[in-house]
Amino acid sequence: MNRFKLLFFFLMVMLFSSAATAQVSSVTVSGMVTSAGKSALPYTNIMLKSAKDSVFVSGTITNEEGRYSLTDVKPGSYLVEASVPGYTTHTQVLFVGSLSEFLDIPPIEMGLNNNAREAKIEEVIMTANKKSEISNQLDKKTYSVADNISQSGGSVLQSIQNLPGITVQDGKVQLRGNDKVTVLIDGKQTALTGFGSQTGLDNIPSSAIDKIEIINNPSSKYDANGNAGIINIIMKKNKQNGWNGKVGLTLGLGSLWERKGNLPTIRPQYTSTPKINPSVSLNYRKDKINVFLQADNLYTETLNKNEFVTRTYDNGTVINSQLKRNRNTNFLTTKAGIDWNIDSQNTLTVSGMYGSEKITDRGDQPFFNGNLSQRLRLWQFLEDELKTTVMATAAYQHKFKEAGHLLNIGFNYTFHREDEKYFYDNFLPASSGTDAFKLLSDEQVYDFNIDYVKPLKYGRIEAGIKLRNRSIPTNMNFMPGTNSVIDANAGGWANYRELIPAVYGNYIFENKKWEAELGLRMEYVRIQYDVNPNHPTYSSDGYNYTQPFPNLRVAYKLNDRNKFSIFYNRRVDRPNEVDIRIFPKYDDAEIIKVGNPGLRPQFTNSIELGHKYNWDSGYLYSSIYHRFSNGTITRISSIVPESTLIYAIFQNAGKSYNSGLEAIWNQKVSTVYSFNINGNIYRNQINAFSVENLYPQPNVFSADQQSAVSGNVKLNNIFKFSKGINAQLTMVYLAPDIIPQGKIGSRFSMDLGAKKSIQNGKGEVFLNASDLLNTMVIKKQIQGAGFRYTSDDYYETQVIRLGYSYKF
Repeated sequence: MNRFKLLFFFLMVMLFSSAATAQVSSVTVSGMVTSAGKSALPYTNIMLKSAKDSVFVSGTITNEEGRYSLTDVKPGSYLVEASVPGYTTHTQVLFVGSLSEFLDIPPIEMGLNNNAREAKIEEVIMTANKKSEISNQLDKKTYSVADNISQSGGSVLQSIQNLPGITVQDGKVQLRGNDKVTVLIDGKQTALTGFGSQTGLDNIPSSAIDKIEIINNPSSKYDANGNAGIINIIMKKNKQNGWNGKVGLTLGLGSLWERKGNLPTIRPQYTSTPKINPSVSLNYRKDKINVFLQADNLYTETLNKNEFVTRTYDNGTVINSQLKRNRNTNFLTTKAGIDWNIDSQNTLTVSGMYGSEKITDRGDQPFFNGNLSQRLRLWQFLEDELKTTVMATAAYQHKFKEAGHLLNIGFNYTFHREDEKYFYDNFLPASSGTDAFKLLSDEQVYDFNIDYVKPLKYGRIEAGIKLRNRSIPTNMNFMPGTNSVIDANAGGWANYRELIPAVYGNYIFENKKWEAELGLRMEYVRIQYDVNPNHPTYSSDGYNYTQPFPNLRVAYKLNDRNKFSIFYNRRVDRPNEVDIRIFPKYDDAEIIKVGNPGLRPQFTNSIELGHKYNWDSGYLYSSIYHRFSNGTITRISSIVPESTLIYAIFQNAGKSYNSGLEAIWNQKVSTVYSFNINGNIYRNQINAFSVENLYPQPNVFSADQQSAVSGNVKLNNIFKFSKGINAQLTMVYLAPDIIPQGKIGSRFSMDLGAKKSIQNGKGEVFLNASDLLNTMVIKKQIQGAGFRYTSDDYYETQVIRLGYSYKF
């Protein structure tokens, strides 16, 4: 499909799509009733009525302090009526909007009957928290993992790749074609997913996850890192009274057959790879105490990579190779904690998390000449990694008397150890040798935050401070073998230190026609990277800055069905420690990855125009967005004179741009069938640039301006049959796109899943298959300095899973 057909398709989607009113959660509305003398009026009757026809909706009475609360209030217009013997009945208009979860009506002042005045109608603007897929709060989309039937039982990475706006490339998540995504767990950055980056998503079991939030335009209360946006993974936590819980077991098989056979003389590919995922969730709640435990273990065998490459050098040499990687992974994660409701206004939560990730890779990479008549080299490797994560969290919340008036204080400690061993056997026609590496890295992070929320008559204010102190000492021991291509002095030590204090303020306003949000975050960042003094190329380096990160959203409600919004924010992508790590590492036998301590942050400004249209059975959200970045971080591959080795090094490549159109259409066709379709078309551009790679010796790489129009289409078909049977059919098409120094071809996959409720709703069984037609192949074309190559990766994409769970 060429770019013009692709553009036409997306325009048709946007022109002919329609949409539905989003679901809303229950909302608590509270306030206070006083007499003319400002004293509290207990036992006052409070009634909530529909403003349209005065039909009763809800009611309560005030307590001894004159305070009341109304629950389960939905967005709309209402009348609040207060009455108590001896006083004139008071009525006022209540508008419930869509920006705040807890609402507080200004005090109602009651007049005595003997001084009765005509009851006055006052307008109060209140807000509610939307829990729909397309919420009005910062374009946040929320998805339940349980609803993603076609990917149940896999990892978090597999669960999110079918969500609107998300694609996965080389194991990294992209939002709207951009991989600068910050991944949070329960609203926090953790070592499980990377601080300001993303790691390990393919090994976290989806059985531990409740829902996933996608935030394209984060406000100032979030860390400024991640210009593409934020993915917030919310883990399961039950709060029902008494003992309750859930147990589950998922079994799966992948790589059911070979899609392309091995090149000669190497070990077999993994086939019929097993997947096992037991899980348990326990909860006990009584009186003021809630105790919870969540434990999951995900064991998988995977054909992690099976890439066939033809590499052509400028001197005419042609090399054919295959990189095959058989991977065994076991990831155990356990989270436990206690909520202590000290009293009605104070809560303390203490929790801990333990994660253990064991990865073993056994790989082969043969090299042949152009016509495959002669094997030039065989490279076999064993990678043995153990990653251990320990987290401890304490969170205190004080609720003021007004609903939604909150003070949150939190402390989070993270310890993350990487214990990695690598053994690379190099077989040449006349000799052989083994390179061995041992890397040990202990990361410690201390996070402290204070957050304050104050509801107002027409919105709320948010403010807070955050302090992070992070250190990562790393040691690498390198034992070179015969004919090693790695510098003998490649090992040593390095110490990464990071200090980030930040302060933010955010103001939200809403009335019947207008919404506005204005925020500012100020961050000071100090990075110091100390390295082994005798390193042959790099020396200690670092940087610091103090920068503002503003955000703005303005929305206009044309009517009950149409809303227009404009967003602006400024964000940063700081280099991760692994991006600047000085130790070279094999990416394959002839591609060496190494960090760059001179790497600097990438700053991005984003603007987006959005429109939401809804009707009774569906909704459409469409948007136009544009991002422009300075200091674009990208990995540059080049060769040095008199060598065929490729060195891949991160660099700041100058300016880049990402612009596009996105539409999400959700439609309920009948009680049995509904669908949602997401279309995204974007243009990526990297301006011409020239950089100098210092490792292993200085060499200059220059590139012309590179741009491409790409996009993706995702169609989810949802079926809800009788007798508790649900099914989902998902189809994903990814158009060709640019990658650093090259292009990636189009991709297509289809996932199918079904589940059935059994045992009176307490049990559930599901069956699904990912990449049903086995069509997902990664095809790349790379143009480097002095070489070019094409590759087809037939890694494992098709997996069949069967699962069972039981709630008690």
